[in-house]
Amino acid sequence: MPISRRGILAAIGLAPAASLLPKNAFAAYPDRAIHLIVPFAPGGNADIVGRLVGEEMSKALGQPVVVDNRGGAGGSIGGEAVARATPDGYTLLVGSNGPLTVNPFVQAKMPYDPLKDFVAVALTSYVPHCIVVNDAVPAKTLPELIALSKKAPINMATSGVGSASHMTLERFKAATGADITHVPYKSGGALMPDLMGGQIQAAMTEFSVALTLHKSGKARIVAVASAQRSQLAPDVPTFIEGGVKGFTAQSYIGILAPAGTPKPVIEQLQKAVAVGLKGPAAEKLRGMGSEIATPEQQTPDGFAAFIKDDYENMRAAAKLANITPQ
Repeated sequence: MPISRRGILAAIGLAPAASLLPKNAFAAYPDRAIHLIVPFAPGGNADIVGRLVGEEMSKALGQPVVVDNRGGAGGSIGGEAVARATPDGYTLLVGSNGPLTVNPFVQAKMPYDPLKDFVAVALTSYVPHCIVVNDAVPAKTLPELIALSKKAPINMATSGVGSASHMTLERFKAATGADITHVPYKSGGALMPDLMGGQIQAAMTEFSVALTLHKSGKARIVAVASAQRSQLAPDVPTFIEGGVKGFTAQSYIGILAPAGTPKPVIEQLQKAVAVGLKGPAAEKLRGMGSEIATPEQQTPDGFAAFIKDDYENMRAAAKLANITPQ
């Protein structure tokens, strides 16, 4: 029975886009510029890391890697742009806590599923969270701060309701019983003047944000939520050393592609990221207070497992904070 032209077109329309390409379509990948979507405004941690890593990826892949900032909705606008992009390896996401593991528990209508609509390429780095206090707070250590809070509540700022640092604060309160009054700000940078001015007593924020103040003596980091002390501030103990068993928390950055991107393309991208993290970008990131992801976390499987673990941590933290998606 003859097949009509309309029938052929209909059959093509139902076929997955990637399957319509010739078998050697990805053999020359990449043969044009790659777009790296940063789901936040320029200047933030995700933007800085994205540009550093993108530059190294460009060298490894031999094609331009163009950073495209698409901020809004806590990273969900940029996340949706990548989730809906053609899965050919030319549109990638600079993923972080917000669009991947926080927004699902604070936004009622997510335009994508972070666990199904992306494929992990590689985790690049993370900045541990920390507690920083102003000089008027007498506590010098984490145990002293917890004890002080039980005598009188301590007000502690974060980057906002539902932010990664807010989630960490709620986990900290649950783990220690500390009496903390949450004071939400719009960003980590926005809260620092009030911390130094004494309007707030403490903040749960990124280590990189607080490091300069700590080193200058304008504020004091009492604990960092990493597994080990940072070489940039070896005087600062970890939460674990402060008696909070197994407590780690961070803002992380990684590279993802739309679900359905061919495995050979993912492998090339992963190698480009891994090579880049052995070069100058790694030293720049460390100088900012970031920690480089482990070799296992720099793999698709390792990063995917990392995301799933953090997703469940954020689910528990949102429950502790009584956050209702809106």
